[in-house]
Amino acid sequence: MSIRLRLDKPWRPLAAEEVARLPGQLGVYQVGDAQGRVLFIGQAGARSPFGLRSELQRELAERGAGCQFRLEVNQQYRSRWFELLMVHQADHGRLPPDNAENPPPNLGRLSPS
Repeated sequence: MSIRLRLDKPWRPLAAEEVARLPGQLGVYQVGDAQGRVLFIGQAGARSPFGLRSELQRELAERGAGCQFRLEVNQQYRSRWFELLMVHQADHGRLPPDNAENPPPNLGRLSPS
């Protein structure tokens, strides 16, 4: 049995019409640049009024056009968010640039294969 640690869903353009179609559910997301380099790993938790939709609307307002996103609906969003951060750190030796300025406390280590 294999466990999928990485978020490997296809990238979607970070655009208003694409974000408007998102569910108002809890989960995790990645924002990447045009080349698919992960810039930020975020979560839509209980304090996000419309879940993933409102979080990615905020990302669009802050970043503007030219970025991409991918997401995963997940009720265990906080654990999954930590997991994605640890996998990124293991793969690249550092957190994504926009997470590095304010990393979550007590982030552990993973050694994914």
